[in-house]
Amino acid sequence: ARVWMWAATYFLTIALSPPAHLTSCSLSLQPRATSTRMIGSFFSNLRDGIRKLQEIDYAGLEGLPGSFAREAGERALAGEVPVHSKDGKYDVATFAGGCFWGTELHFQRMPGVIATAVGYTQGEEDKPTYSDVCTGATGHTEGLQLIYDPKFVSYETLCRKLLSTINPTLRNRVGNDRGTQYRHGVYPHSDAQWQTAERVLKEAQAAYDRPIVTELKRATIFWPAENYHQRYLEKGGQSAAKDAAEKVRCYG
Repeated sequence: ARVWMWAATYFLTIALSPPAHLTSCSLSLQPRATSTRMIGSFFSNLRDGIRKLQEIDYAGLEGLPGSFAREAGERALAGEVPVHSKDGKYDVATFAGGCFWGTELHFQRMPGVIATAVGYTQGEEDKPTYSDVCTGATGHTEGLQLIYDPKFVSYETLCRKLLSTINPTLRNRVGNDRGTQYRHGVYPHSDAQWQTAERVLKEAQAAYDRPIVTELKRATIFWPAENYHQRYLEKGGQSAAKDAAEKVRCYG
């Protein structure tokens, strides 16, 4: 509502306030090019205004102990692809498994996973928003970044968990979600993680007739999503308790 109110006000201002250099006589003779420029300026300002309203306040994202989103945002803004949490206690892992709401809840339930954050990764633009990524034009996929305690859960177990939640032979598709923004992937943060992920994917291939198309790429900057996406299914009433057995329902 704020966007359209702003747009209407701006448009009426232009419509009712002709340029100062034009007299009442010259208004009827105003070149068409001027009108075209005015319309172009209007839509440009409208686009910029909408974009500003959609910008993510990374400092205002949920933080530990409940969510990894704020720390993930801090690392992204610093241009970092972290291997460990800031306090050095935990390792970082990044995955993509289609709709990030469901992927997050699957991993929240795993013993040894300390905190999670949903967001956008493997794309070309900085500070992407949900609406940007939904166009499929930014190159990002919906992803999950988490911190975990390797004393309690191995990276191999995390990789196998991802594969258990998807059909890894379907390209750009998980369930009913289709598009490059829903492609699945494993994005290692270290050489050790890479070697493990490579082995897990190779071993998993034996269970499928069709080739596995899950991406295996080095982790890149992970941009956390808007606050309302963080822990979405947990906030909607689904259990995030460790080892919870209830089925994950991606749309609440």
